[in-house]
Amino acid sequence: MPRTRLIDRVQAARAERAAHDALRPRRTIEARDGVQVRVGGRALVNFCGNDYLGLSQHLDVVAAFQEASAHHGVGSGASALVCGFSAEHAALEREAAEWMGYPRALLFGSGYLANLAVLQSLLGPGDLCVQDKRNHACLIDGARLAGCELSRYPHRDAEAALRQLMAQADGAALLATDGVFSMDGDLAPLRDLAMLSRSQEASLYVDDAHGAGVIGPEGRGSVAVANLSASDVPLLVVPMGKAFGGQGALLFGSDALLGHVAETARPYVYSTAPPPAMAAAMRASLRLIRGEPWRRAKLASLMMRFRRTALRAGIALGESYTPIQPVLLGDNARALAVSAQLRDNGYLVAAIRPPTVPEGQARLRVTLSVLHSDAQVDGLVEALARACAAFEPVGA
Repeated sequence: MPRTRLIDRVQAARAERAAHDALRPRRTIEARDGVQVRVGGRALVNFCGNDYLGLSQHLDVVAAFQEASAHHGVGSGASALVCGFSAEHAALEREAAEWMGYPRALLFGSGYLANLAVLQSLLGPGDLCVQDKRNHACLIDGARLAGCELSRYPHRDAEAALRQLMAQADGAALLATDGVFSMDGDLAPLRDLAMLSRSQEASLYVDDAHGAGVIGPEGRGSVAVANLSASDVPLLVVPMGKAFGGQGALLFGSDALLGHVAETARPYVYSTAPPPAMAAAMRASLRLIRGEPWRRAKLASLMMRFRRTALRAGIALGESYTPIQPVLLGDNARALAVSAQLRDNGYLVAAIRPPTVPEGQARLRVTLSVLHSDAQVDGLVEALARACAAFEPVGA
């Protein structure tokens, strides 16, 4: 048989995606000022970003980045284990560990890298990784990279997680979950998962990308909301591209666990360290997260306002009490049509389709920021109600 040509394969795959309304073209953001963005020359109110606390353009954060850039340059110059680990990196790790109540923190270039690193360095063939089916893709990819047995339980089903842990008694076991699920906005049942992990001598690992900074005392996230400690959750990762408004990720754990990851995880050992200026900026963000609780209070108020007005308007929402508010539309074509009409009315809300969400569960993922006003939230709901009515589900 003739060899398959890659170009033929990708063209066929693209045609298949097009037939199912699953193409994902990029859009260029030409300018951004808070929640106002310009796309294709048009001003839009952005309701699909992750800048929950409005810190990505905060003057203190920008100033910290600029000052550190002047002193340290743009890049770190090497991997952390060679000569890329700076005083700015060390200060961020130290202050973040104290904030979160863990012995140590380890800085990565992104949350994706951190999750690949943890699972690849701690697990291997013969070990077990149990995960929620709606975990972020990087947790799933990390388990595949590790070569361990991967078992996935139905969303938020702690009893199923327990059964999967009990099914394999040999080797090391790690239970990995999002703290706040990125496409649903709901919280993992962390207290139940911590209890069953202890009972099965498994380690609990939480990715709190969408919880840290947003919920909990001092913004310490879903683990703090569940009143759990470092002994209950021995590994915790906090990506900083969301509430922190920047880039990178902090892994929290014991000296022993994080020391092993730092010395053996390929995504850490063989990646250039993040810029020192970004570490300085994220220290500024951390100070704002800890010192300005009004941001979380306003975010909660906007969330309740959106839910109250949307439900009154008959808009189908998921059960979320975080800034992530899924508007459930079901059909890919309908999600794209509603998103397009919102854009025509001045609002940017991306359509989320499989494989990011399960088949038949296409949605708009509305996300809120402290920079949104009450009037903008009300305007979005009015436009959303009209768009949903204009594009009724097939068969309705």
